[in-house]
Amino acid sequence: MHDLRHDNPLTISKQLTTGWWDEGDAPKLDQDARASKSRKAECTVNRIGILGAGRVGTAIARSAIAAGYDVAIAASGPAADIELLVDVIAPGAQAMSAEDAAAHGEIVVVAVPLHKFRSIPSTLLDGKVVVDTMNHWEPTDGRLADFDAAPHGSSTIVQGHFTGAQVVKTLNHIGYHFLEVDARPDGDPARRALGIAGDDDAAVRAVAEMIDRLGFDPVVTGALRTGTAFQPGTPIFGGHHAAADLAAEAEQHLGTSSLTGATRA
Repeated sequence: MHDLRHDNPLTISKQLTTGWWDEGDAPKLDQDARASKSRKAECTVNRIGILGAGRVGTAIARSAIAAGYDVAIAASGPAADIELLVDVIAPGAQAMSAEDAAAHGEIVVVAVPLHKFRSIPSTLLDGKVVVDTMNHWEPTDGRLADFDAAPHGSSTIVQGHFTGAQVVKTLNHIGYHFLEVDARPDGDPARRALGIAGDDDAAVRAVAEMIDRLGFDPVVTGALRTGTAFQPGTPIFGGHHAAADLAAEAEQHLGTSSLTGATRA
């Protein structure tokens, strides 16, 4: 996992240019790999709940099932309303009510249109790691004044609604139809990277493990507000990047000042 929060701003340009994977960094890479395995052992998650049974939610469900997760998925109505859909579109997932899917998931993915996220009770996800996959699309969502004036990104507003949860931003900048097509095993040179932003270290680690298991290289950009680096309108959004390239784009967008004082673990 490439974590920009542990990069020293004085050396980040060199690291992003050469990549963490150069032969000269081999001893350091071995140490990082051992640390990554240790982190995975500490934060292994097996159950995922998904709120939203549309194209995004069902695509994530299929990918998570392929990765070995126990998946529950919910729409806004009773579980019976989506049982047939789930059986056909996401076989292996369990159709549940929103309350039950939230309770089921160690990680809960919110995959609903942004203008509907406040229809989810603010306390439903208390104590949960919540993945925010949503984007502000004016043609779909209409004009949302609070999101138009959100200098720290849409996910900080989502966190403000789910105050008892730990919100992590990711999966918003890859088309749902690419989740299965672009998934690659660890070490594949063609493996695509996805950005991750969050304020809670344990939540970020759990989500990074999930992204890795789904078949993508996780690149942690920092606090939740750094998710602006992969919102609509940025080079990362919708682009296909290797980990070092995505990290470089994020660093350029955020500027080294956002990383001041950080040190590499």
